[in-house]
Amino acid sequence: MLFQIALVQFSPKRKNVTSNVASLTRLLKGLKADLIVLPELSNTGYLYDSTESILPYSEPNNGTGKFLSSLQTVSETTGGVIVAGYAESENSLVYNSAAAVTAEGVIANYRKTHLYSSEKFIFEPGNTGFQVFEWNNVKIGMMICFDWIFPESARKLAFAGAQIIAHPANLVLPFCQNAMLTRSLENRVFTITANRINTEKLKGQKLRFTGQSQMTAPNGEILFRGPKDQSTVHGMAINPDQALDKKISDQNDLFEDRREEYY
Repeated sequence: MLFQIALVQFSPKRKNVTSNVASLTRLLKGLKADLIVLPELSNTGYLYDSTESILPYSEPNNGTGKFLSSLQTVSETTGGVIVAGYAESENSLVYNSAAAVTAEGVIANYRKTHLYSSEKFIFEPGNTGFQVFEWNNVKIGMMICFDWIFPESARKLAFAGAQIIAHPANLVLPFCQNAMLTRSLENRVFTITANRINTEKLKGQKLRFTGQSQMTAPNGEILFRGPKDQSTVHGMAINPDQALDKKISDQNDLFEDRREEYY
């Protein structure tokens, strides 16, 4: 079977949800895909100095806020599910989250398990656990940015049946893109890392995001790698059933050959 996937790489503006919605609406115009992945914190931008400073730009996971409701409208024309990183509010708490949004609304929500650096002072630790949802008979898992450095993240999703891992990101370290080749290979899954571009500055802190959003195949092949510093939309067709075959040789199955008693 063929399944159309796409990713979006762009530069979210801090404290400007309206502008970010407008940018994404423009970038997604005319795109048709079963699955589209957007970067981490696509609604708010990245650098904030407190929970209180990001809270006004965050929204609940029920799809009633400006950002997720706009994606619901966009998904009516794209024809599939959009996985978007966003700042999620619950009461006075904020989570670094990813929502799976369709024309019918939010069908899955994941809160980032492994917070990076100063995120620990802004966001609550994720409490949803790793989840897999199904769309058009394909199983899709979600993880966010720094989750990549923990092999257990992708493995947990693969064990739960994920054929594709949707990976919204705001990457600043130079290692992830190459590491995701291994995550694909060791789990025999497709991955879609949607990263952001450009820089953000706040109170003497400056971050440069690495771009190079990418798609990888179960054999560790790079199917697409984007530029470092340009907004990008890229789509392609894959066969998700390839991720059902966990054999690395005629005699070796990556899951069945595990010897957990020695781990």
